[in-house]
Amino acid sequence: MKNQPKSSHYLDLIIVLFLKEMKVRYKSTSLGYLWSILHPLSFAFVFFIAFKVVMRIQMEHYTLFLITGLFPWQWFANSVSTAPMTFLGNASIIKKVNFPRNILPFAAVLQDMAHFLFSLPVIVVFMLFYGKSPGLSWLYGIPLLLAIQFLITYGMALIVSSVNLFFRDLERLTGIALTLLFYFTPVVYAESMVPEKYRSLIYLNPLASLMINWRNLLLNGALDPRHLTVSIVYGLVIFGLGSAVYKKLSWKFGEVI
Repeated sequence: MKNQPKSSHYLDLIIVLFLKEMKVRYKSTSLGYLWSILHPLSFAFVFFIAFKVVMRIQMEHYTLFLITGLFPWQWFANSVSTAPMTFLGNASIIKKVNFPRNILPFAAVLQDMAHFLFSLPVIVVFMLFYGKSPGLSWLYGIPLLLAIQFLITYGMALIVSSVNLFFRDLERLTGIALTLLFYFTPVVYAESMVPEKYRSLIYLNPLASLMINWRNLLLNGALDPRHLTVSIVYGLVIFGLGSAVYKKLSWKFGEVI
């Protein structure tokens, strides 16, 4: 009997790692799936009180506006914030088994993407509550934005997880960077609220155009071609950079883990 090709073994490994992470995430928890949505919903509640009730921001359906930005952001933030420990937390596997190490962050990002997909029914419920409904554009728009965000997130996870092995302070710096990036990204505010003279700076943020298009797609059933192009470019560049950093450093992993 002929041996299966390596690609098949790697796919099996990704599936095993994915299922393992899912089991670990919900082990001994009674709420299960609800934990996937409670965190972004709690943030939405806080920002609703701060901006809508206290500051009285003038925006229709602000709750829906918040969750359509917070849910995709949470996927990125979860994947990147846990990336520093991806290789360190799997040191025993890395030392004992010969396989491409980049499968580990790949499976972790894939798991967070699955949790984001689990949150889409919650968005639909809120949309129906506000008299809106999903559009046919979701059928092609969601897979397209999923692919772009996966490239960006996986690329960043590769960079952070690889570099953190040699510079352990990166774990704490990553948390600070994510907090700053969150407030510089139009997640809890609309891009139109940014003063016009600074609005072009939005394109310097690799997450901004992507988050804007997630909201446009989910709320209005449309994709902005300009923001889509910017997101694709960022996705390819960050993925390429992440792959290059991993390739340059991976041969030293055994020495530092």
